Amino acid sequence: MIAMKKQAPTEPVPDLSQHTPMMQQYLRLKAEHPDILLFYRMGDFYEMFYDDACHAAELLNITLTTRGQSAGAPIPMAGVPFHALENYLAKLVKLGLSVAICEQLGDPATSKGPVERQVVRIVTPGTLTDEALLDERRDNLLVALHHVKNSYGLAFLDLSGGRFTVMQVQGEAALLNELERLKPAELLISEEFNPPGSWRQHPGLRRQAPWHFDPDSAKRALGTQFAVRNLDGFGCADQPVAVAAAGCLLQYVKDTQRSALPHLTHIRVERHDDSVILDAASRRNLELEHSLSGRHEHTLIGILDRCVTPMGGRLLRRWTHRPLRDRVILGQRQDSLRQLLDNGGYDYLRGLLRGTGDVERILARVALKSARPRDLIALADALARLPGIQQFLSVLDALLLQDLARRAATHPEVCDLLNRAIIANPPQTLRDGGVIAAGYDVELDELRNLSEHADQYLVELETRERQRTGIANLKVGFNRVHGYYIEISRAQSQAAPADYLRRQTLKGAERYIIPELQEFEHKALRAQEQALAREKRLYDGLLDQLIARLPALQASAAVLAELDVLSNLAERAAALRWNPPELINTPGIVITAGRHPVVEQVLDEPFVPNDLHLEPEQRRMLIVTGPNLGGKSTFMRQTALIVLLAHLGSFVPAERAIIGPIDRIFTRIGASDDLASGRSTFMVEMSEAANILHNATPYSLVLIDEIGRGTSTFDGLALAWACAAHLAGEARAFTLFATHYFELTRLPDEQPGIANVHFDAVEHGDSIVFMHRVQDGPADRSYGLQVAALAGVPPVVIQQARQRLRLLERQMLRRELPARSGPATPQLSLFGETTHPAVAALAELNLDALTLQQALAELRRLKALIG
Repeated sequence: MIAMKKQAPTEPVPDLSQHTPMMQQYLRLKAEHPDILLFYRMGDFYEMFYDDACHAAELLNITLTTRGQSAGAPIPMAGVPFHALENYLAKLVKLGLSVAICEQLGDPATSKGPVERQVVRIVTPGTLTDEALLDERRDNLLVALHHVKNSYGLAFLDLSGGRFTVMQVQGEAALLNELERLKPAELLISEEFNPPGSWRQHPGLRRQAPWHFDPDSAKRALGTQFAVRNLDGFGCADQPVAVAAAGCLLQYVKDTQRSALPHLTHIRVERHDDSVILDAASRRNLELEHSLSGRHEHTLIGILDRCVTPMGGRLLRRWTHRPLRDRVILGQRQDSLRQLLDNGGYDYLRGLLRGTGDVERILARVALKSARPRDLIALADALARLPGIQQFLSVLDALLLQDLARRAATHPEVCDLLNRAIIANPPQTLRDGGVIAAGYDVELDELRNLSEHADQYLVELETRERQRTGIANLKVGFNRVHGYYIEISRAQSQAAPADYLRRQTLKGAERYIIPELQEFEHKALRAQEQALAREKRLYDGLLDQLIARLPALQASAAVLAELDVLSNLAERAAALRWNPPELINTPGIVITAGRHPVVEQVLDEPFVPNDLHLEPEQRRMLIVTGPNLGGKSTFMRQTALIVLLAHLGSFVPAERAIIGPIDRIFTRIGASDDLASGRSTFMVEMSEAANILHNATPYSLVLIDEIGRGTSTFDGLALAWACAAHLAGEARAFTLFATHYFELTRLPDEQPGIANVHFDAVEHGDSIVFMHRVQDGPADRSYGLQVAALAGVPPVVIQQARQRLRLLERQMLRRELPARSGPATPQLSLFGETTHPAVAALAELNLDALTLQQALAELRRLKALIG
């Protein structure tokens, strides 16, 4: 983890009086923020000094220089231009660092000594709100974690969107699942707590004093923030550990933002059992958002996300990572998709939404008073779309769409305010003015008129004064030293009127001032400065008016995001030929012609759909056999993804899907190690298996692919057998169990609720054709050597493998034959060996050396081999 060094001046400084006044100010401010970088505003630059400068120069690849001396020693210095601040902040927060932004608050023209400066905010990885620092399609979360015994409280905040949530879970495994789901940019923990696993090295880890998690203080702070006496109305009375974490989080945000947080108006409660639970391994194996190939388009989100707004894209990700179990909500979403699909209504709605700005994040910046002029124009544009959206929804009768129509207030007064207040194409920042529209404020218009039309006024004054005095060569002018003046040649100075007051005498001319010009000078010289100050006050007032309407505006933003997701899911259903799943209350999963939503989009040839039938009694577990590349893993993953999509409220890639209650989806697929934690590939495999065996229930969907490969053949086979038997008998989970241990295909004969299915292939000469079609019964061959040949293993190696495999099979058969109670299928046949073991055994017999009794014994053995 990259962390700031403990900050101290390069040379020990016992007395600040040894430093210049400016460096005294800097060191006092730095002492308040010893462990983070301090960006100290000086004119057009943010400067850093001493160790900050050295550290920043290294991280940002900027020049390290010196600025004179202070206390008798040179001062290391590095700086970044103020207009490029966001670029440098982005680099630092990606490294997990925080930065204190110190601005000039005083007026250099009137300040005696150093200009007043103050830290106005602290930029941290979890509290970003600036558009340039954020990924528009992903939430940026600050998470606080507290724990009491075996209870873990999580509070998480998306400051840029105003969503504040708490959750309480039991056990370290559940905690890890949630942290993997949330993927916090910054994690607050107590100094007394060590987070599990790799989270100890998280770059955004921040340790807080234990008293920051005091539950009583948390309740008071949250009550004050939400203007309530207690938190009972938010449903978190039974979440004391999570509430303590929320108190710590709220205080941290107040400390970093140095401002009110009016957009945090309530706190939501998420409950662990309200969603279909996915552990970290399952999220990884199902490739929801991060593909093992490294290509985003090869993920579920990559296929699913065609949202036309950034906030819709973020909401879709939240739905995907937390699929719901509430059948009422899921049914309402499905009904909405059906209506939007009728007559292409989804396409019309997407047209209304397309190009809408990120209202959710704009409102957060409004609340923090960091919204830029173009943010307000984007807000006005988004609000202007609401009447058309509301009119479209009014003719639909799906309950969810009706509810969204009611919540989609149109805010005409806000639209009118913004359109009157801001020019159509404002500058990016307010810094140089020119943002407030003409006609919005009389005083501002007068100040601008003075500033912008000074030259015209001077021409008119010059004309009037020539006529009044009769002096034809009278001139009105201006210089920076003496200001405005009326100039008359010295020869004509005797004709100057009595109200002309001499201002300056030159060699051949006299310069005068008159009361009218003096008054204009006072106004004009300060007009631009006053106009800019007035404009900033008006802009702040505009933000205050928007803040007063924040809750209603946030509700409209939420409506826009949800409509975007629903219309996106409808578009995906139409474009990808998906159908609505049937969610039933009876346990079981039946899928007709199911397809993998990602694989079918990236294949060059047509995807082969497959059926699935799982039910509580006869087919609770399927033992899946067949060759590598035959389609086992794709079949298993598509089953999980179809179930997951159904719990988003989405349509699914199948002709028909009937899905009963599901509480968790587990996957144990692929091989990987965790060397950083000292865990081998087999240890990781067994840890994932242990998690499944401990937590799977009769309502869980379990996918296990090739368990037991990381140890000896017999150890692996024994473990695979025992795991399958436990899942089918004790856990009674719905399970797809893929294996190359052909011995497991006997499980259906020994235990009820288990069935065999397989994927087949056909040999054609020296090549092999995979059918990718699931069929009942066990596979009779695994085609391992053919697949190895396809992968490019040299032919000589393949031939040696065949010979060695033949020998191993004969040895195995000799050892096992006396103990067998029935016919056996040798492993060699599973790997594509064309010579039957009985033929091979017969070829090796020396008939001339056998007695009649021995010949009969060998004949019996050969007959047993044939079966």
